[in-house]
Amino acid sequence: MRLYVGNLAYSSTKEQLAEVFGHHGEVTDAFVVMDRDTGRSKGFGFVEMPNDNEAQEAMRELDGTMLEGRSIRVNEATPQENRPRR
Repeated sequence: MRLYVGNLAYSSTKEQLAEVFGHHGEVTDAFVVMDRDTGRSKGFGFVEMPNDNEAQEAMRELDGTMLEGRSIRVNEATPQENRPRR
C-alpha cells in the first residue's frame, strides 16, 4: 500500500520517513518530493508498505502526529490525475 504523507517540514528526509513508519511495519520505499528548480522539499512524500494491515495501522497511528514540529497528514495515496503541463 502506498501512503501519502503531507505537511512535512522542508528538512524532512526519506530516511526519517522510513524510520518513523518502520516502527509500524516493513517499509519498502520512502521518498520526499523535491522541487526540480530549487532542490528543496515540496513538503510532502510517500511511503510504501507491502502489508496492508501494517500500512492501515501506520495511517491511523501517525495521522496528526508531530514530526519536526509539524502535524503530519497520512492518507492512502491516490493516483495522480493527468494534467496539462505548463
